[in-house]
Amino acid sequence: MSQIEKVLYTGKTHTTGGRDGAARSSDGNLDVKLSRFGSSGTGTNPEQLFAAGWSACFIGAMGIEAGRRQITLPPDLAVDAEVDLGTGSGGYFLQARLNVSLPGIERETAQALVNAAHQTCPYSKATRDNIDVEIKLV
Repeated sequence: MSQIEKVLYTGKTHTTGGRDGAARSSDGNLDVKLSRFGSSGTGTNPEQLFAAGWSACFIGAMGIEAGRRQITLPPDLAVDAEVDLGTGSGGYFLQARLNVSLPGIERETAQALVNAAHQTCPYSKATRDNIDVEIKLV
């Protein structure tokens, strides 16, 4: 396991009520109601938050790799993340799909950027060999 040599940032949240509660960041920039998936609640759920965080981080990792290769990423690039919560013989599990759109970039180059991002993105590293992940260039 890799160890952090220098902490760049620490995200801090205070959550109450679990899936039917609320979460607020220490700086107040995040203040969300939480609700169970499929409920009539007005909040989001942990799977949506995880999908949003991972897709944003993945785009950042593609940007770093594009900079190394002197490639300009298109302004309309997007990552559609899907995080499934399910059950199996050992309890509850997650699985995920990242559908990456890099319009205007040659497919081979786009695939190389996606592959490199998946190797460097901290969320990808955290999930590697822990959950089923499919990353697809669309």
